[in-house]
Amino acid sequence: MQVTPQFPPMPTTSQPTESSSQELASAQNESTPTPQDEWDQLRARLREKPVDADGWLRLVELAEQKPDNIEKIKDTYEGMLETYPNTPSVQIAYLKHFLDDQKQFGQAEALFRRFLLRTTPSVELLKFYLTYISRRVTNGPNAREVIRKCYDFALGHIGQDKDSYDVWQEYINFLKAGETNTTWEEQQKMDAIRKAYQHAVQIPMENVKRLWEEYQEFENGLNRITASISLLKRRLAKKFISDLQEAHMQARTVLNQLQEHLSVLFPPLPAARGKGPAIWLPRPPTFSQNDKALVQRWRLYLKWEESNPLEIEEKDRATLLQRVQSTYQKAVVRMRFYSEIWYMAYAWTNGIGKTDEAVTLLKSGIDANPSSFVLNFAYAEALEVQSNFAEVHATYEKFLEVLRKDLEATEERINSANSSSSSIDSQTSQRSDTNAMDVTLQPPSQTPSPNTSPNPSPNSSFATQVADEKPPRSKQLTDKRTDYGIVYIMYMRFGRRAENLKSARNVFGKARRDRWTPWEVYEAAALMEYHCGNKDIQVASRIFEKGMETFGEEVEFVLRYLGFLISINDENNARALFERVIGNFAPDKARPLWERWARYEYQYGDLAAAQKLEKRIAEVYPNDPPIKRFAERHKYLNIDAIAVRDLGFMIGRQPARANGSGTLGRADTVQNLLASSAKETPSAPSASKRAASPEHRRREESRADYPAKRQRPTSPVRDRDRDWRDGRDGPRDGPRRNQRHGSPGWDRERERDGPPRRPFKEEREEDKGVTIPGVLSWFIGTLPTSSSFDGPVFRTDDLMQVFRNAVIPASSTVRARSPPPPPRTGGRPPPDYGPYQGPGSGRRGRW
Repeated sequence: MQVTPQFPPMPTTSQPTESSSQELASAQNESTPTPQDEWDQLRARLREKPVDADGWLRLVELAEQKPDNIEKIKDTYEGMLETYPNTPSVQIAYLKHFLDDQKQFGQAEALFRRFLLRTTPSVELLKFYLTYISRRVTNGPNAREVIRKCYDFALGHIGQDKDSYDVWQEYINFLKAGETNTTWEEQQKMDAIRKAYQHAVQIPMENVKRLWEEYQEFENGLNRITASISLLKRRLAKKFISDLQEAHMQARTVLNQLQEHLSVLFPPLPAARGKGPAIWLPRPPTFSQNDKALVQRWRLYLKWEESNPLEIEEKDRATLLQRVQSTYQKAVVRMRFYSEIWYMAYAWTNGIGKTDEAVTLLKSGIDANPSSFVLNFAYAEALEVQSNFAEVHATYEKFLEVLRKDLEATEERINSANSSSSSIDSQTSQRSDTNAMDVTLQPPSQTPSPNTSPNPSPNSSFATQVADEKPPRSKQLTDKRTDYGIVYIMYMRFGRRAENLKSARNVFGKARRDRWTPWEVYEAAALMEYHCGNKDIQVASRIFEKGMETFGEEVEFVLRYLGFLISINDENNARALFERVIGNFAPDKARPLWERWARYEYQYGDLAAAQKLEKRIAEVYPNDPPIKRFAERHKYLNIDAIAVRDLGFMIGRQPARANGSGTLGRADTVQNLLASSAKETPSAPSASKRAASPEHRRREESRADYPAKRQRPTSPVRDRDRDWRDGRDGPRDGPRRNQRHGSPGWDRERERDGPPRRPFKEEREEDKGVTIPGVLSWFIGTLPTSSSFDGPVFRTDDLMQVFRNAVIPASSTVRARSPPPPPRTGGRPPPDYGPYQGPGSGRRGRW
């Protein structure tokens, strides 16, 4: 029974007035402000960026150095609990400051009420709470009743936990210590102890075996005491033990599995820093391999708990739900900044019918992860199901504001990096001008040599690195902007389906005024108007044209607009759009537009128009072979019979994807196979080499004593293998000058089943002195990379450990023989079927 613990009344005492004296002293020295100490500076920084585990631990360490300053300690722990709520180590460390002084017990009890009643307490916190209650409530007429209610409250929350053995043991000892005056009271006491034992021995917790042994001793001892009373009661006690035997063994089996899960998910607390307490804080994910592995372990553990490993019966379904709910509550505390765990907790809670609790979980998850897409979208949908449309609007607006601030911060960071790089470039140019003037003014004898220029390489190298880092940062901003547009698109969908099309138009109006809106929002709005607005082509076209004013340089947007016009059979406007924009893009960017329009002409135009278009494409892309465009003209979806039947390509035919425009649905056939070969140049043959896998690098490092394999300028076989694996038709027989019709990939694909070609004479000359034979080099080149392996993965360390610990008997080891039978009085001896040990082993024949 879960009963809210009632704290005994405590005399109220006034708090120390040290803070008022400090304020008076600070007011007197207001004219000469003192510099802030490290604690103040760190606290101000944590107010700006609260999610900083190391910063909070340092703040606690600084606050604990002056334990008399209780205000700083309060500010430190309150701020930390605001960022990391429900963290047991923080709660306990905070409570310890109010348990040494009796005047502070009121503050401690207020914190206990807050931690225990508003949230789900942990095992550590409840142990700490029961210790406090046992110290405070020592006498009085209702002392035992208060303590019993506190135990009931604690076991009602954490009774199913693996670490609840101490609480169960203390509770049973508390029941045993009760005094009785009548036989009825004694019987009630025994029944309460038996009930506690029977409940505890079925829980997979530490030392459950010891509790089982104590329970057996309790029942057997009770039988001896009541032996003179009734034989029926003794038989009933034995039946209790027999009935619980199976459930107890199942609990011990589950305990072993539970320990395997929790040993990784709940590591020990880290060591304390200085005078501060031992505190563990969750950290935001970096989505490294360790983070992904940790999430996977949590996912497996949560699904394992949901699978009912204890095989709890349907009549005790409440116990199963309590176990799983407690597991999810611990998971969201440990994995506070992992949105997937929060969503799993929401999905399970909503699945068992606790809708309000599920929505509360989502809201708490958003407080911890305000920029989480999955949590905000799930929360908006949950509110939409409840018809709380006003709150849905507020959720989307708040989410957009969070992402907008992140975009602005990213932009500021990129601009500062660009400004620093431009200042470095200007300083470099000024230094170069100064050096040029110095060279001009110097006498000829003092003119520096060309090989000794002052500090040219550091500046130029640094400038090159900054230039190389610009594209990734710009790409990061572009990706975030695209994700930002997804929120607007979902917002418009909600407005259309929950309210009406006018609501969606209002959201699109806000998006048009937002400088961060990407082109995907314009396309989504146009398609929504067309499909949901009575096929209104004019409105959709106007939206696309409005987007062209801002995103006319975006090939993807133009491609989507072109695909839309083709899909509604508006050939005139589609042709006009193509002719209007095709000259605005460089050939490398315009290829998707050429391919999309060519596909339309091939399918629905006449032959003369198709040939005319091919002539224009050949002028833009002179390196493309004629057979490539011819094969593309006679292809349907991903069925390319020319490449497969006539040119010998091994192309896997996958189900074609429906695509409205662009190259999004283009299959990997001759067109994109040759498109990659046109980008490769023969001047950089090493760029076509296959990257070495980590396993290959480790093998090379382990063979450091052997002569290294010399790299050849070209490796046709490895190129062939790489191009086949990547689905490209790059150079397979060397440089492009050896291609037939500009498509050596087709020729080499026919030869891949034949024997390997003999190397050229020039290659044999270059191979002089190479230790690895040519056949072995060819074989290594044909091996696929490690990423293509999809079979089971064995840990080599564990496998070697098995081999190392294996006991393999030697050939000379004699197998142990069974003891000889007792001698017989007569007759021949019994046959010996042991292994023959060779001559001299004491045997004479088989008998």
